[in-house]
Amino acid sequence: MNMSGPDYYNTIDQEGKAEFSDRGSRFIAYACPIRDQSEFRNRLEELKKEHPKATHHCFAYRIGLDRNEYRANDDGEPSGTAGKPILGQIDSRALTNVLVVVVRYFGGTQLGVPGLIHAYRTASSLVLQSLPLIRKPVEIPLEIEFDYDTLNRIMLVVKQFQCSIKERDIQLDSRMLMGVPKDRLDEVQLRLKKIRGVKALRTH
Repeated sequence: MNMSGPDYYNTIDQEGKAEFSDRGSRFIAYACPIRDQSEFRNRLEELKKEHPKATHHCFAYRIGLDRNEYRANDDGEPSGTAGKPILGQIDSRALTNVLVVVVRYFGGTQLGVPGLIHAYRTASSLVLQSLPLIRKPVEIPLEIEFDYDTLNRIMLVVKQFQCSIKERDIQLDSRMLMGVPKDRLDEVQLRLKKIRGVKALRTH
């Protein structure tokens, strides 16, 4: 498995909303955490239903620990005036797994290209400023098999090294899939190997 790259990433873990107005046009920005394109599509559809009379539903998102998966959409605004400035605000904070949608209600006055860029950038900035940005560890999936009577000792390791539990099947012969912070992987593997009854350790 590729172990290069950062040990941490920046994201948000709650939704936020902010509004910016210019010459009668309202720009309502929503930011929310997403893990994949399915969550993006669902949230965008919800906002379109919530704002059926809005003129535009522009958005940008970035997904993935390598931050390589992204999209920016102007939704009918002049090219480069909405999606790109929104994405720019996500990137200026080095965020990932984040979606920002800016809903526009046209106020009757054309804002021009510089005005639109300013409005979408400002609305996106306001909503991201309203949320606590969190730093999360990049996790390596680690699967273990163990005897039930060692569960308490394993859970101590999970707690001490702030691992997450993705799946668990607890019975006489148990298995667990945990997410281990990348920079603690060697220590966690060493600790688990010292517990009698741990039968398999593998990352995948």
